[in-house]
Amino acid sequence: MSGELDAAGTAIEGAMLGTAVEPATGNPAASAIGGCLNCGAVLGGAYCAACGQKANIHRTLSAIWHDILHSALHFDGKMWRTLPMLLFKPGELTRRYIHGERAKFVSPMALFLFSIFLMFAVFSFTGGANRPVDNNWMQVSIAKLDGEIAVAEKQLAGPPPLTGAERTGIEERLKELKSDRNGLAYATSGTPVYDDVGARIKAGDKRSLTFTKAETGSPWLNNLLNKGAIKMLSNPSLTFYKLQSNGYKFAWLLIPLSLPFVWLVTLGISGHQFYDHAVFATYSIAFMSLLFIVSALLGRTAVGDDLAMLLLFIIPPIHIYKQMRHSYNLTRTGGVIRTILLLLCIVIILAFFAMTLLFLGLLG
Repeated sequence: MSGELDAAGTAIEGAMLGTAVEPATGNPAASAIGGCLNCGAVLGGAYCAACGQKANIHRTLSAIWHDILHSALHFDGKMWRTLPMLLFKPGELTRRYIHGERAKFVSPMALFLFSIFLMFAVFSFTGGANRPVDNNWMQVSIAKLDGEIAVAEKQLAGPPPLTGAERTGIEERLKELKSDRNGLAYATSGTPVYDDVGARIKAGDKRSLTFTKAETGSPWLNNLLNKGAIKMLSNPSLTFYKLQSNGYKFAWLLIPLSLPFVWLVTLGISGHQFYDHAVFATYSIAFMSLLFIVSALLGRTAVGDDLAMLLLFIIPPIHIYKQMRHSYNLTRTGGVIRTILLLLCIVIILAFFAMTLLFLGLLG
C-alpha cells in the first residue's frame, strides 16, 4: 500500500513541478478591485499587475483539493488544448510553440515533468517495468538443467566404469551445471539448490561471484567499479530497482543527449536554432512517456501485452514522422528520410542513456 501512496504522491509532485515551470494563462472572467494582498499594489482585474498573484484567494479545505486537482489535471486549461495536438498534430504544436504561441499550450518542460512523474506513478500501480514476467523460459531452463544434472550424476554413478579423464570431465561439467542451476535458483527463490558449489549470483557470498574485473588504468576507478559490480550481482532485484529509479530521476538527460542528433538530422534546414530542437525533443519524449503509460495500462487488461507491444512498435515512427515533417516544413520524402535517420540515432541515444544508468548503478 505504501508503494501506491508513494506513487500517487509522486504524480502530484510531478504535476506541481510542471505547474511551477508553467505560467498561468489567467481567468479574464474574474475581477477584483482593491489592494493586492501580496504586494499592496492597486488591483484592476483578476491578477495583480505587479506581482501576478490572484485577486481572489480562498482559505478553505476545498480550495486545497481544488489546487491539487488543478495542478495535476488542469494546467489552467492548457492541458486539454495541448494533449490532442501532441497526439494528432505534434509538428503543428511544436511549430506554433516555437513561433510564439506560448500561453495557449503547456510548455514542453512542464509536460515532460508531468509525464515522467505520472509514468512512475502508473508503473508503481500496475507493475510496469517491474511487473512479474511470465517466466516460462526460466522454468524451461530449470527443467533442462535438472535433466542434464541427473544425466551427469547417473554417468558418474556408472556403469559402465569411467576412466580418470572421463570422470574429471563429467565432474567439471556437473559443477558448471549446478552453478548455473544455483544462479537460476537465486533469481527465482533467493536460495541455492546445491550448497557444494558456487553460483553466478549469490547474495552475501562475494567469493562465489564470477565477473570480469574492470581494468580502466585507474586503481581508484577499478576498485569503485568492481565493488559496484559485486553489489549489483549480489542483489539483482535491488539493482534493477535502482536502475529503474535512476531512470526516472535522470530521464531529463534524454533531452541534452537528443539535441546533437536532432541537429545532425536537420542539417541543411535553415531558420532553426538549438532551442527549436530542444522543444522538438522534449515534446517528443513527453509523448513517448505517455505512450508507455497507455501501454502499461493496456498490458493489465484482457487485451494483453500483444496490443501494447504493437502500439509501441507502430506509433513512435509515425508520430516522429508527423512531428518532424510539420515542425521543420519538410516534404513527404524529406520527412521519411530524416525520420529514418532519427530512429537510428534514437538507438544510439538510448544506448548512451542505458550506459549512463549502468554506470550510476555501479557507483551505487
